[in-house]
Amino acid sequence: MVGAGLAHPLGVGCPPRESERRCRARLAAGGRRGTAAAAAVLVPLCSVRGRPALLFTLRSRRLGGPHSGDVSFPGGRRDPGDGDSVATALRETREELGLALGPPSVWGQLRALPDLRGQTVAPVVANLGPLEDLTLTPNPDEVEEVFTMPLAHLLREENQGYTHFRTAGRYSYTLPVFLNGPHKVWGLTAIITELTLELLAPDRYRRKTHAPRHSSTA
Repeated sequence: MVGAGLAHPLGVGCPPRESERRCRARLAAGGRRGTAAAAAVLVPLCSVRGRPALLFTLRSRRLGGPHSGDVSFPGGRRDPGDGDSVATALRETREELGLALGPPSVWGQLRALPDLRGQTVAPVVANLGPLEDLTLTPNPDEVEEVFTMPLAHLLREENQGYTHFRTAGRYSYTLPVFLNGPHKVWGLTAIITELTLELLAPDRYRRKTHAPRHSSTA
């Protein structure tokens, strides 16, 4: 089981433990932990050869549906037995990646967002620690690939793009896209990535998009 004692993956702006305390405090101030959304995803912080990164998955094409083959974070719909969104995110991560995370690994919950169906999805931020210390066993029925992207890559402007949407011939909203990695990060996963970067590196990243409040995100 992964616990909070593992090395903090961040080296952005201030000492690791100070960064973690700041992020936990910001998330706690939002007052969202303990809430239960229709679905939840885990936002996995990690380090790869000492470099802070985010871990993503590529959804299996066996799943079918509109999100088959898309980049995502581990997650899914809430089960009746899940006490809250944190429980949903941890359970889904265990089922998809074979990774059992303890509650101390969880830093907190970002604001819930609407998915394509208009259901709320709660992003739960957790620290996996060094990826080299973990054994992942992806479920091939759900996960086609697991990959990471360094925070340094995500924070570079040349790797950040935006898609503008129009409704009835008029500008409606803008969504982020993260480019030049193993796979393009877009849709709801890109929105959550933006919120995470804003949390982790507030001195280096300012969110430039505003997600729609109703269903329109992938």
